[in-house]
Amino acid sequence: MAELSKDLREVLAKVGTSTLTGVLNRRGLRSMTLFDVHPMRPEQPSMVGIAFTMRFIPSREDKDGPGSTSRSMVQPQAMEECPPGHVLMIDSRGDSRAASAGDLYIGRLKARGAAGIVTDGGFRDTNGVFKTGLPAYHRRPSSPPSPIAHRPVDLQLPIGCGGVAVYPGDIVVGDRDAVLVIPPDIVEAVAEEALKNYEYESWAETEVAKGRALKGLFPVAGDDAKRDYEAWKKSGGKG
Repeated sequence: MAELSKDLREVLAKVGTSTLTGVLNRRGLRSMTLFDVHPMRPEQPSMVGIAFTMRFIPSREDKDGPGSTSRSMVQPQAMEECPPGHVLMIDSRGDSRAASAGDLYIGRLKARGAAGIVTDGGFRDTNGVFKTGLPAYHRRPSSPPSPIAHRPVDLQLPIGCGGVAVYPGDIVVGDRDAVLVIPPDIVEAVAEEALKNYEYESWAETEVAKGRALKGLFPVAGDDAKRDYEAWKKSGGKG
């Protein structure tokens, strides 16, 4: 997918990962949510974008040590080539002993219009990263510099991140709960179904708050609930 429409981005951000995981599960996609990857700050904005991938392998002293003359330039290249509206997805092998990126690299991504950055490792300079305003997801903070544990080796190939296979062009959604990926060929259908579920569940929440029992309301809507929900929609959300 070359780009995401504004409307589609807004729907995916609105419905959130909890609703999306349910829709994906009903389609047989059960391994789309990254494991042990969390928002760097709970108050950071939600994230929707297209996956642009980078892969680390373990570093080695002769290649990445202080005296090495063969340091990889793939990492800064990623910051310059990740397109606007994309999410830089980093395969750090679940290793947070050293940082996957810091505030200067991530600030450059923000300045170039990226939608976010995700690693199953850790970020350093997290106060500075937060100040950039770019949504960032990681395993935990990690102060040591990248070459202690990581060597960046390639861009835009399939990777593993948080135990999930991520392909360039996948749609990435992140919020306070999780980060997940959606195959681009079904994202519009998934978003449409998720929005319907979101709207019904929002109504159901108000019914529960009024004292309505869950039976026949959620997780399976009975005939009475369906009728009441349709009447509520026709009234413009009144009553």
